[in-house]
Amino acid sequence: MSLLKSLKLTGLLLLISLISTRATAITKQTVIIPFGKTGSIRYDLLSGKLEVFESGKKIIANGTMDARYLNTTLNTSIYKNRTSSSKKINDEFGRGVKTSIEYQSEGKPTIRHNIYTYVGKPFFLIDLTIEGFKLKSNYMVPLVADVINPEGKLKQRSLFVPFDNDAWIRYDAKEFKEGVVNISSEIGTVYEETSGKGLVIGSVEHQVWKSAIKTKASSFGYQLSAISGYTDKDVTRDQHEHGFLVNNQLKSAKFMVGYFSDWREGLEEYAKANRLAEKPFVFNWNKPTPVGWNSWGVVQQNINYENATGVVDFFADSLQGFRNGKDFFIDLDSYWDNMIKGGLEGDFSELKGFAEYCVKRGLQPGVYWAPFTDWGFKSGGQRRMEGTSYVFGDAWTKVNGGYHDFDGARALDPTHPGTRERIKLVISKLKACGFKMIKIDFLGHAAIEADSFYDKNISTGMQAYRSGMEYLVNQLDNKMLIYAAISPTMASGRYVHARRIACDAFKAINETEYTLNSLTYGWWQTNLYNYVDADHVVLATESYGENRARTLSAVITGTFITGDDFSTPGIWRTRAKELFQKDELLELVADGKAFRPLVGNTGKSACEVFWKKIGRFCYFAVFNYEASDKELEVDLSKTGLSGVLKSNSMDIFSGKAFALGIDHKIKVPAKDALLLKIEL
Repeated sequence: MSLLKSLKLTGLLLLISLISTRATAITKQTVIIPFGKTGSIRYDLLSGKLEVFESGKKIIANGTMDARYLNTTLNTSIYKNRTSSSKKINDEFGRGVKTSIEYQSEGKPTIRHNIYTYVGKPFFLIDLTIEGFKLKSNYMVPLVADVINPEGKLKQRSLFVPFDNDAWIRYDAKEFKEGVVNISSEIGTVYEETSGKGLVIGSVEHQVWKSAIKTKASSFGYQLSAISGYTDKDVTRDQHEHGFLVNNQLKSAKFMVGYFSDWREGLEEYAKANRLAEKPFVFNWNKPTPVGWNSWGVVQQNINYENATGVVDFFADSLQGFRNGKDFFIDLDSYWDNMIKGGLEGDFSELKGFAEYCVKRGLQPGVYWAPFTDWGFKSGGQRRMEGTSYVFGDAWTKVNGGYHDFDGARALDPTHPGTRERIKLVISKLKACGFKMIKIDFLGHAAIEADSFYDKNISTGMQAYRSGMEYLVNQLDNKMLIYAAISPTMASGRYVHARRIACDAFKAINETEYTLNSLTYGWWQTNLYNYVDADHVVLATESYGENRARTLSAVITGTFITGDDFSTPGIWRTRAKELFQKDELLELVADGKAFRPLVGNTGKSACEVFWKKIGRFCYFAVFNYEASDKELEVDLSKTGLSGVLKSNSMDIFSGKAFALGIDHKIKVPAKDALLLKIEL
């Protein structure tokens, strides 16, 4: 082969390679980076700013970065030299290209603005690194930009997502008018109500930073900041500024950025991206969707061996149809220590007897613990920590020269050997008893920013959270299903199988609505955890309609945990037999995935209609939270299935046929719910 032919062949192969990977192209001063099917990023090396286009329309303009280094703010404008480089990558997201824009200037740290694009992914990732000598920062922002609304001045919403599910906090889809500022924890989206189109941006790494998305509406669209280094006493619960990172190289969290035709699909992609970026530390739960009972619903502090085994007998003898596979969990919540003698170092024989009784009756025993809290702190810090030579005061998390007290408990430093030895003691005792499930609670106490931690290699709340949770999971040693109650929303995905989507909820319709506010704007977490849960379903003596609504709220969230005192007779027993054993409900629970909201325009309230397609059927859960009958619209166009749905439907609860009118409206009784099943 001649040299000329060889060169031509080499050039052709190179061109094919570039096309197949959609690699970065550099044209003079502009770096062009394609992503997804129709997206592109244009980075101007002269101005140091980027633009993002989707289907030829400019979505993001004037994109740059920001960071604080000592008392200096670093941004691209103060750097003289800017260069670009790219390389192929193959990581947890697949094959792609990493493009780095490097900023250098004499006497200043080197900055690298990194953009990651992947074959088949409808988004890009972006982060920021700073390199120098003994750098120190607690604020790094890999993207500051103007976002242009390509749909024009239509009605938009900016979503607030809480950091945790504590203190009955709510999600809020805020009307996004000029001047409105929204700071959302970890993930944010601004979307247009009618078309559903919107930008989704959020951190996919949570082991170092607490992050936030700040948006401010303006006349042209909105301003956006993707922040690593966020604290707020009402959101993250911190009373202390975000911890500082000190090193020769500092890195922000990595953020996902994408513009989607349906904001709901964008949030689901975001959850999946988190699952890829931070693979679960806990073992994968490959058994059926958990169902069961938890004592906090009604029994609470009155739990004892007699009423607990009475509940076991009811499920074993009278509710055998309420199952999903072989495992049914009987979970003892707080105050299970009523069944031990001599404290956590004492006699666990009665508790062990309870666990054995569950197994004898064909059920699985579950238990509860809050490993990072001291509930007896008001008695002083000189009490010895069980299983250790330390006193509690040694392990209290130090905050602003004091301590962190929240929810009636004081935070324990998750890196302290006293905290860890106590965890080891308690978990070993519970494993020895034979428990197969554990509900862990008040985990946010382990993520608090502090003056310092016992482990001097740790300087941020999220680093401490990772350290504590990894230690806890290792002690559990793959022996139990792990369920998180109050906990950080995004960071807990690595460590647990199931997570409660909201704070405590019990029986009344207003509590059902509260829970479903979190499902309305947080359903996408069904792709971050094995399961999300609506908390224990309590029937008590509420109306049948409220019982239906509360039951359905659990089914459409993904799991089914009940909560009445079934050791005593009452209407709740009869209702449980009628509601909990319906085959159609159990089939939905077996699927284990949350329903989607039909609309996203309810602000701090819950959506009234949720839907999910399974096989050749589409299910609509329709709720009336009000005290009078209400006609509700089931807007089939929001599903994308309106052209293939048949008009007749059936309500699963009553078995009655329903015909949706031309306007797709249906009457729902006061404080009640319907579950409609429509054939495709």
